[in-house]
Amino acid sequence: MTVPLVIFDLDGTLIDTAPDLVSSLNHTIAAADLAPVTYQDLTHLVGQGARVMIRRAFELRGRTIDDASVEPLLQRFLEHYKSEMPGGSKPYPALIEALDRLADAGMKLAVCTNKLEELAIPLIEKLGLSDRFSAITGGDSFPVRKPDARHIFGTIEKAEADPASTVMIGDSINDILAARNAGVPSIAVTFGYSDVPVAKLDPDHIIEHYSELTADLVRDLLAGRIGQPIASAG
Repeated sequence: MTVPLVIFDLDGTLIDTAPDLVSSLNHTIAAADLAPVTYQDLTHLVGQGARVMIRRAFELRGRTIDDASVEPLLQRFLEHYKSEMPGGSKPYPALIEALDRLADAGMKLAVCTNKLEELAIPLIEKLGLSDRFSAITGGDSFPVRKPDARHIFGTIEKAEADPASTVMIGDSINDILAARNAGVPSIAVTFGYSDVPVAKLDPDHIIEHYSELTADLVRDLLAGRIGQPIASAG
């Protein structure tokens, strides 16, 4: 087996970006006199990039928006988000230790997110995490994005890894479907932004805290020794 690759989603998986997503989205939609969204709304809004998030905010408020009107709002969102970066965004508890464990075990790490590259890469850089990843791909890195399997395959190729030795970690249906479409094992985290309990997404495994992410877990998934969603007892 080649060197294992562990791919992470970004928002709601690797980094808790909720405070800054909500702040920048509310700054954006204020220009259209929309009522602010809340953290509880976020689970219904994120997952397909900033354009879709803006559209969904309008839908949430019973408004429609055409393609031409989205673009200036997108620019407003990007300017605000980038100016505040990293803001209140921070790695989830015990993430750094988990990354260390995997790296010490000789595993490669990567990020595959639907967030635009111009937002994802600087955020990871400003949090001091860039050097840990063999590849970082965004929603505009390829002609497709999650849940399309080609987003994962493109990330694997950039990381110089093998699909047969890859595991995907995420918090949403896009992540779990992308993994399934690519034929790679999936781990779902319970602390992200899914709008349904992650067990309903039918991942191969579930973790509730990064203390549970070990090299042995990755090896077991790749070896097919784990094949049912298992919620941690802790």
